[in-house]
Amino acid sequence: MPRSNRPRSRRRGDEPVEPFDLDRLSAGLRRTEVKRSGTWNVQSVSAASAQKVYLCPGCRLDVPVGQAHIVAWRADGLMGEQADLADRRHWHSHCWRMEP
Repeated sequence: MPRSNRPRSRRRGDEPVEPFDLDRLSAGLRRTEVKRSGTWNVQSVSAASAQKVYLCPGCRLDVPVGQAHIVAWRADGLMGEQADLADRRHWHSHCWRMEP
């Protein structure tokens, strides 16, 4: 009789399975982008996480509550990381892509 390679101590269904949360995954990913104006830290904000109204610096229009958007701040600022983080801005995704 062939031998089973499965461990016998665990059975299917013994461990709780957490549901896959795509919004949490996409909201938590930070990346670095280089544009003509410098190097930027960029993070996506999901529609579910967008809880306030912000002014987009690209088009000067509101980013409303419940709209997915981009948060960006300098990665190469002269005043340090804390000052750059405090100066972060919320952009419409389209406006950020169009920014040179």
